[in-house]
Amino acid sequence: MSKESGNNKSTAAGVDAPDKENTSAKLDDLERFKSDATGQALRTNQGVKVADDKNSLRAGARGPSLLEDFILREKITHFDHERIPERIVHARGVAAHGYFESYDNHAKLSKAGFLSEKGKQTPIFVRFSTVQGPRGSADTVRDVRGFAVKFYTDEGNFDLVGNNIPVFFIQDAIKFPDFVHAVKPEPHNEIPTGASAHDTFWDFVSLQSEATHAVIWAMSDRAIPRSLRTVQGFGVHTFRLINDEGMSKFVKFIWTPKQGVLSLVWDEAQKLAGKDPDFHRRDLGNAIESGDYPEWEFGVQIIDEADEHSFDFDILDPTKIIPEELVPITPLGKLVLNRNPDNFFAETEQVAFCPGHIVPGIDFSNDPLLQGRLFSYTDTQLSRLGGPNFHEIPINRPVCPFHNNQRDASHRTTINKGQAAYEPNSIDGGWPQETAPAAKDGGFESYHERIDAHKIRERSPSFSDHFSQPRMFYRSMSAPEQTHIADAYSFELGKVQRPYIRERVVNEILANIDLDLAGKVASHLGIKPPGKASVEVPEFEFQRSPALSQQTLLPDNVKGKKVAVLVFDGVADKSLKETLDLLARHGIHSMLLGPTSAPVVYADKKSIEVAGTIKGEPSIAFDAVLVPDGSDVVACVLGSGDAKHYLYEGYKHLKTIVLMGAAAGLAKELSLEADAGLMSGPSLSGLEQDFIAALKAHRTWSREQAADAIPA
Repeated sequence: MSKESGNNKSTAAGVDAPDKENTSAKLDDLERFKSDATGQALRTNQGVKVADDKNSLRAGARGPSLLEDFILREKITHFDHERIPERIVHARGVAAHGYFESYDNHAKLSKAGFLSEKGKQTPIFVRFSTVQGPRGSADTVRDVRGFAVKFYTDEGNFDLVGNNIPVFFIQDAIKFPDFVHAVKPEPHNEIPTGASAHDTFWDFVSLQSEATHAVIWAMSDRAIPRSLRTVQGFGVHTFRLINDEGMSKFVKFIWTPKQGVLSLVWDEAQKLAGKDPDFHRRDLGNAIESGDYPEWEFGVQIIDEADEHSFDFDILDPTKIIPEELVPITPLGKLVLNRNPDNFFAETEQVAFCPGHIVPGIDFSNDPLLQGRLFSYTDTQLSRLGGPNFHEIPINRPVCPFHNNQRDASHRTTINKGQAAYEPNSIDGGWPQETAPAAKDGGFESYHERIDAHKIRERSPSFSDHFSQPRMFYRSMSAPEQTHIADAYSFELGKVQRPYIRERVVNEILANIDLDLAGKVASHLGIKPPGKASVEVPEFEFQRSPALSQQTLLPDNVKGKKVAVLVFDGVADKSLKETLDLLARHGIHSMLLGPTSAPVVYADKKSIEVAGTIKGEPSIAFDAVLVPDGSDVVACVLGSGDAKHYLYEGYKHLKTIVLMGAAAGLAKELSLEADAGLMSGPSLSGLEQDFIAALKAHRTWSREQAADAIPA
């Protein structure tokens, strides 16, 4: 009789029935599966002690990462397969189809076909995303936004996988699992969702000072965008462009929106997360459906190989930017989004981006973070999309034909003919065959970069300055932007439970950026302000870069803006019609909102349908608020708590408010101070120039102090 069949304590399901004799033994046995790393050496999963967990193995301090680095591969492979089927990061996304159009023939810069002809259009698919939260989190949380573009070129797919900030939190890919583990919800309680305001994140970034630059961007208004149509996009890394003659230039990729770079204010972002967690995806989809196609200019910063080492920083360091004052942006073309996906899962959820998807004319640099991403992204798709055939999913298929000797595996849809699945062969006439790189439409050839270095785990000394660029970023901000950064640090660190982490951030990070910033945050947290920096920070060539401030990136028109028009019984027919006509001429979308869903009656007793209610369509979803003239408009507003709150909230959020005719009396009744964004007059036409200027400015920043006293 077997041991199993002879065990009279087994249940029908094969599980031991509980008894007093073995209960304590079983509990002791379970303890060995629990892990507490306190006092333990860092080891690989095979038990090998790790001497350096901060640097991947590379050929020389600035050379390429090496495939033989088993520590890097084990760490990233395990990390890539931690979540299925949701993306580990960038899980919540929204996407759209469109096209890229080249401004000119850029053959002198790159032999890439999609850049080779003026007016040439290439289909693209763009996915925007948050980083930290799961698929069910809110759109407007404070977070970095992913900005990934798939070009379906005639030579194959090119994926430019970037973010809406130009720098990242780490310099070496070996630290990526650590960073994401730190920023994700804490493992003991899965809190917080979609936010970085917690202990593990701030513990990590305060101990990893290379994160300082990306963190201050994340604490700026860039991390709470007004819409996805108003974010910049950055390739983050330094890439190479190669022309027909084999000449290489280093480049940084940048997308700049024609809609301006605009943000929410923090109170708006928090309220929208509760009232409309789909705010960004709704806005993007609605804009495309209404014909307000979002547009970005695609440009590059170009660095000659001879100038690679001529800066105060290393261009291979992904925590650094190249200020536009040093290297201006060269425009290459425009990107337009003009079609929404037909099916969210089939397209947005199944699209597979990878920085390693490039075409002839584009190549990599030795950026150690980029080098790790080239492996990581493809490895991730194996888990998410069920195997190595994810390229056969329609949204991922190139538009050009593709043939090779890869066969079988899960979800294979191609039916391959012929006997030979190897190269070289003579059975199938040698096909498919290689294409020489020198030929027209030639095969891909990596740039011939000479490498002569020792295998070493070492960070290049040129990557060691972690504070001069964050200092430049902070000092480049306008006064309101600096205030928002201090408020963001204060809010986030106020959620941190461990006092020593808060103190470390203030004294060892913020003090090295700017003592005034450190003092403001310290005051908010009840910490003694630091008197000096904790390290000596090199003086960077540029103390300020005006191009970094969103105040220099405003739109040149108001097309696509959304305006709430509050109407009540007795509204003046002429005033309302004139207002709506003027808004339409500028491409502004207006929505009539009444106290209820019932039609509103004009002064002449005719009625007009409303599109929504004042309570149901909050001011936080609009760019401006207008109140037309009316026989009883002041009494109607003052008699409605919702209407008063609407105007208070719009004022508090620094939005443009126009009070026409009799409605002008509301400013005094509600104690709203006049400014460039609060205007009144007999009609909107008489205020047109000021109104359009205020909308372009996005916010009335001079109002912030007065707005603090508003009870909204």
